[in-house]
Amino acid sequence: MLDGLSLDQLRIFEAAVDEGSFSAAARKLRRTQSAVSETMANLEAQLGVVLFDRSGRYPRLTTEGTVLLADARAIVAGVNGLKARAKGIAGGLEPELTAVIDVFFPIAAFAEVAREFREGFSATPLRLYVEALGATVQPVMDGRASFGLVGSLPTLPAGLTAERIANVAFVMVAASGHPLAAHHGRIPKAALAEHVQLVLTDRSDLSAGREFGVMSPSTWRLSDLFAKHAFLLSGLGWGGMPLHTVRQDLDEGRLVILSIEDVPEGGLSLPMSAVYRTSEPPGPAGRWMIERLKRCTDDPSSPGSVSKPGTIS
Repeated sequence: MLDGLSLDQLRIFEAAVDEGSFSAAARKLRRTQSAVSETMANLEAQLGVVLFDRSGRYPRLTTEGTVLLADARAIVAGVNGLKARAKGIAGGLEPELTAVIDVFFPIAAFAEVAREFREGFSATPLRLYVEALGATVQPVMDGRASFGLVGSLPTLPAGLTAERIANVAFVMVAASGHPLAAHHGRIPKAALAEHVQLVLTDRSDLSAGREFGVMSPSTWRLSDLFAKHAFLLSGLGWGGMPLHTVRQDLDEGRLVILSIEDVPEGGLSLPMSAVYRTSEPPGPAGRWMIERLKRCTDDPSSPGSVSKPGTIS
């Protein structure tokens, strides 16, 4: 008997509860009241459960009906989602959007874009990777990601298209108790060589044999930006960090910005670009997200805001 359950029955069940009566549900669904009553009676017979207490003027959910209503709503929502997703796929919408973002990009800014994405593309699940250096590009090259938000890998392999998104301010820092923090004036590179530099390492092979921003022969290599942050706070070395990740530490005196020879005052400006395979550009959902990320620089007061291209925060 349960195999004969229909989506129509469940929709009428929902409407009867939401509208408060069989007659109100009938008006909403443009059915007769007798048709709604008969459908509910058939549903109860199929389930072997009394869903409504009909002893009063209006039918009221029984305890069993309350429990099964949640299941009915889940089934109806699932079917609605299936229909929406199928319609989107038929129209060229991605069945799932997979993106990889550079760990240097403000995650709060991306989260705000993702919130809007959920509202506009509710039928398209989002899969997100957070990586650094070549690991931001490898999933795009392998076809595992529609696009990557890349900044920490200076050069890109062939076959990829890059669209500038924004710049992220990048500063050299050390703990307030680190010897370099007490240095007066610009720090020469010879002085840097006397101290351990904390360096973010690549989880992929795309930057094998190449160094980016390494100024000291003595390095500790970490594959996680949050570990690097913790090591910096512990005074285990000095290194570069996105300004937005250390701003509070700087304001509260735990870290200090190092004034280094040949590094611009105020830090560096790290360009961020959306990167995708030229032969397989993002679909409608991916294109929307890229365009929205470009606009995330417009409001400097927004969470995790980044610089517009060509500027430093």
